[in-house]
Formats: sequence, C-alpha cells, structure tokens
Amino acid sequence: MSGLSVETHLGDHVAKMASKIKELEEKYETTTVGELISKRARTHASTIAVDVFDRNERATYLEIHQLSNKYGHALRTFGVRKGDRIGVMLSNRIEFPIIWFAIAKIGAVIVPINMRYTPREIEYVLSETQATYAVVENRAWPVFAAMQPWPRQLETQRILLVEKASDGATASLEQLLQGIEESDLKEDVCPNDLLNIQFTSGTTGFPKGCMLTHDYWGVSSYQWACWDGQLYRRHLSAQPFFYIDPQWHLLSAYRQGGTFYLAPQVSSTRFLGWVRQHRIEWCQFPELVAREAEAADENGTTCLKRTINWGWNPNTVRQFRERFRVPTQDAYGMTEIGFGTRMAVELDEFAESGSVGIPVPFRSLRLMNEDGTATAVGEVGELWVSGRGIFEGYWNKPDANAAQFEGNWFKTGDLMRRDEIGFYWLVGRKKDMIRRSGENIAAREIEAVIREIPEISDVAAVPVHDAKRGEEVKICVELKQGLPPGALSVERILQHARSKLAIFKVPRYIAFLAALPRTTSSNKVLKRELMNVSDQLSGAYDAEQKRWR
Repeated sequence: MSGLSVETHLGDHVAKMASKIKELEEKYETTTVGELISKRARTHASTIAVDVFDRNERATYLEIHQLSNKYGHALRTFGVRKGDRIGVMLSNRIEFPIIWFAIAKIGAVIVPINMRYTPREIEYVLSETQATYAVVENRAWPVFAAMQPWPRQLETQRILLVEKASDGATASLEQLLQGIEESDLKEDVCPNDLLNIQFTSGTTGFPKGCMLTHDYWGVSSYQWACWDGQLYRRHLSAQPFFYIDPQWHLLSAYRQGGTFYLAPQVSSTRFLGWVRQHRIEWCQFPELVAREAEAADENGTTCLKRTINWGWNPNTVRQFRERFRVPTQDAYGMTEIGFGTRMAVELDEFAESGSVGIPVPFRSLRLMNEDGTATAVGEVGELWVSGRGIFEGYWNKPDANAAQFEGNWFKTGDLMRRDEIGFYWLVGRKKDMIRRSGENIAAREIEAVIREIPEISDVAAVPVHDAKRGEEVKICVELKQGLPPGALSVERILQHARSKLAIFKVPRYIAFLAALPRTTSSNKVLKRELMNVSDQLSGAYDAEQKRWR
C-alpha cells in the first residue's frame, strides 16, 4: 500500500472513530461511585471483586458493598460527616478500597497519603487539606506520629489505626467496626461532590491536591472500561493504591464486572509471574519488565488479551507484541484529566508508531503557542484540555488555578503535535519534573528542601538518564560565597534529604559547582546547560555506589 493510500486508510478509521466516540458519550449514564458499587453488588454479587493476593484477602462484589456500608456507618459513629477530609495512609490491603468506597457513600473526601512520606510531607498534606480525620496503618504510625508541627485541625482522638494498638492509646478501626450494621447508607451524594484530594507532584515546590469529584471517577472509569468494547475478567494492578492508577484500574474492573488483583507493589522480577499465576487478561504493563523479558528471552505465553503501555519506546512496543503476542495500546493521561488520548482497537496497525492516539470520549484538545494562538498542524504546542469530568482545580491553590486554566481549558504543560490524520504525538514536557521508576518528582520540591542547609547558596535538581529507573535525580550545589569546596559534606546533604523527603525523591547524584549557570536578564538557573553535557555524572558523587564518578 502506497504512503498516500495508508494515510487515506488511517484517515477513514479516525473519521469512523469520531462517530464511535459520539455514540459512547451518548450512552454514558451519570453515576456516583457509591451507586456503581451498589449496582455491581446486584449484577455480580458472587463474583470476586477484589483479590489482594499477597495478603490472601479477597471479597465478592456483594461483600465489598456490605463491608463499605459497615465501614461507612462506623466512620459516621466516629463523627465523620459529608465534606470532611480524611487522610488515609495505608499499604495495599483490602481495607484501602473498602474505606475509599465507604467515604464515597457518606459523601466525605479521601486524602490518600504516600506510605513513604516523611513526617514533613505528611504534615504538609494534612495541613494543606485541613483534614480532620485520619486512618493509618499501624506500621506507619511511628512516622505519622512524628509530625512536627502537628496539623492544627487534626485532633489525636480523631485518628484510627487499622488494627488495635498494643498500648491501646489510639482508637482502632478494628474495634470501631464491632457491632456495626451493614445496611445501605443514605446520604445525598451528587456527581459533582468532591471525593478525592489526590496529590500530584507540582512544579512550584510542593505537591498540589487535585480535586476529583464523583463525576470525574464516573467519566474516567468509563473511558478506561468502554473504549475497547471488550470485557476483561481479570485485571492486575501493581502500584500502591494511594496513587491514581490503581484507583482507575479498580473502577475499570467494576465497570466490567471483572476481578481486580492488587499486588503488594511494583516488582520487575515478580510481575510476569503474577500475570501468569492469576491468568491476568488486562494490565498496565511496566516498560522495564518488557525490556527485561526481551533481554532474558522470556517465554511470552500468558492469558493477556490487551495491555496499556503509556509512552513506551516504539521498538520496545514492537518487541513486546512479537514476544507476548498481545495487542498494546499507548495513551496520554494525567491525574488532572484522566485520559486525554488513547490508541483505539480499530487502529491497532498504528500501535507501534509512537503516537499516543486520538482524543477519547468527553475530551476536547487544543495545541497552543506561547502567545495564546493555535498551533498549526504538524507543529509543536502546549496541550490544553477541556471536557466533562476533569478535575475541579487544585485545592487551596488560587494562583496555580489562575495560571493553569483559561476558562474551561486546562493547560497541561505537556508539549504535543498533531498530524494531518488526527493522531497526537507527545514531544516533551514543559514541567520541571523528574520521572524515576514511574514516580513523578518535582524538581522544585527537592530544591526547596536542599536550600534549607545553611551552607548552600542555591541548588538545581535535574534528571539523569538511567537504564533501570528511566531517570535518576541529580542535584548541582552552589555553596555560599567564601566557603571552601569541602565546607559541606555529601553525607550531611543526604542526611538532610532523607529526613525531609520520601526515599524515592532523595538525590542519587550530587555535584558541587563554583556557580550555577544563569540567564543575564532574569538570573534564572539554566538547567539545559546542566543537562546538555557529554557526561552528566562526571565529577558527581553517586550515593548508591558511595563513590565519586
């Protein structure tokens, strides 16, 4: 087929997809998360809904419905009311989705907390959201209790440990649930009510809380589950549930009446074993696992019917599809908008192209120049997104909302181009972010913490390519004028970073510079000069290998 014929062929497919998208939008039924849970308990009562296999915990759709009712009544007994913010700091255990559903049913708001956060980060999240209640895993309690200062709105008697504490000084969810009924919860919860304040790494120093409504979850789960037109009985998620992806995966499984298998955490050595052991049909497949399978000449036999691969290298996609003989889909999305684009089943022949696909239902896209004009076809511009069910803005961040919204259009900060056919291509990111092992890390948060060290005049955090983790964190340190090079040890920097930052944010590489490169006009650090060098590691200290490079 000639180039022109291929273009016409793909163009016809994209045009047909526009009709399909309109049909999907028309078929959408507005719902709340609580209504979805109740509905699935009626239609798939005896089907296993959630299986936390590493802990041997599982429950049917009916049991999840009843348990979330019971948890909701218990939280009400504890004093929780509609609109209250509840910090939840749990690992991957069955109580986590049940608590989320209970919070949804009573109209409260969950604030998921990263289990690897330090006391400083926990305090920031709870104080920022004015959380008045918290549910904490027992093993996380020592770090949680070390917050200083203590969040003003959070009274200690409003904290629940999941299990009974050995000293009995703190209330436990286990005790609270005793004697609580499982009857349906009655609360006036609307689609536009807030359900999550989901923190995502921002570019202005500290994470920002995305306000996600029930309608956000209704629309985003619909985008996940209905785009293919196929049913998957077994879904696997291997990320911590306090992140957005497993929550998307769970509600997608709920949409389809399938079983949601929740792994303890991402593991490149165990992931493929989980896929085979549980006969998984759909998952978000990690690129590192795919590369390792290729390097090891791994047998590609699985029960997988489809995977999503979020921006893989096209060559890795090709090798994965050949080895595992399973269709893949690339896509673009973020916490704020859910899906923006996705490659369609009907366009599978284009799956190895590197394109992130076409717009999904309920999403309008614009590519814009810095002067606010529309970008021409084929040119690179910033992606703006609007549509039903995107986030309501950042909690308590009016300046950020003013900067990142133009009317109903959210400015993603990501750079894309669109071709003549209608495919979108992710080119890069305007955001000052580092992506390490799937974690989004804000450079400015690292810089703000490192600048607290008295001997430091300024610091710049930049990404360094890493074959295993994608990117690693490097900091370039400028000491205060007059201080000799040895005035500050790398051990002190690392000790300070580990006390204030989650371990995945702690810099691996540290370099000392006499002066950071800056613009003459605004005196801003020129990070591109720090990154555009032949060897970024030359002269840097490697904290993992404990040596200078």
